[in-house]
Amino acid sequence: MDVVLAEDHLLLRDGLTRMLEAHDCTVVEAVDNGPALLAALLEHRPDVAVVDIRLPPTFKDEGLRAAIEARRHIPALPILVLSQYVEQLYARELLGDRRGGVGYLLKDRVSNVGEFIEALRRVAAGGTAMDPEVVARLLGKQQNKLDDLTPREQEVLALMAEGRTNAAIAASLFVTEKAVGKHSANVFRKLGLGQSEDDNRRVLAVLAYLDGN
Repeated sequence: MDVVLAEDHLLLRDGLTRMLEAHDCTVVEAVDNGPALLAALLEHRPDVAVVDIRLPPTFKDEGLRAAIEARRHIPALPILVLSQYVEQLYARELLGDRRGGVGYLLKDRVSNVGEFIEALRRVAAGGTAMDPEVVARLLGKQQNKLDDLTPREQEVLALMAEGRTNAAIAASLFVTEKAVGKHSANVFRKLGLGQSEDDNRRVLAVLAYLDGN
């Protein structure tokens, strides 16, 4: 799996490169600024990009902007964003384009190597990987719209928004997949969302609803 990596901190960039290459990934280029990221993405067209939101020269949103611009030229380019903080504006920007895999993880999550690699592979395959804390913030922001959901339905919604499959949700909650399917159907009905067999569309629809309504 070819990866383009954008991280301005040298030690973290080198550490991520070593970790990725130890898990059968090829870091085709590692950059430290927004313009270099865009050029690398357009040149290499990687299987997935791992992108820090804040990059030189201004340390605002260069990483995200470069990734979004690259997607204009390479539709559905999988993007996994890393951030030090939960930045809801950037989460909304990322979710605005529903093509291809997307992920938003806090940098602390990188310390769990297995979890990070799993998220990376899920995004590269066209799925989603949302940090639980990001999901919690989005859920909290729209709590008034979730009042009709039961506590269990809210648990299912939170796990669904992280990108979990029905089987993974069932295992996490110690219930059957049939029960998860029933809870999911109730969630979609109560939120006024059409059901979809595509897990990625399902997650993006939920997150877009929570963040944009």
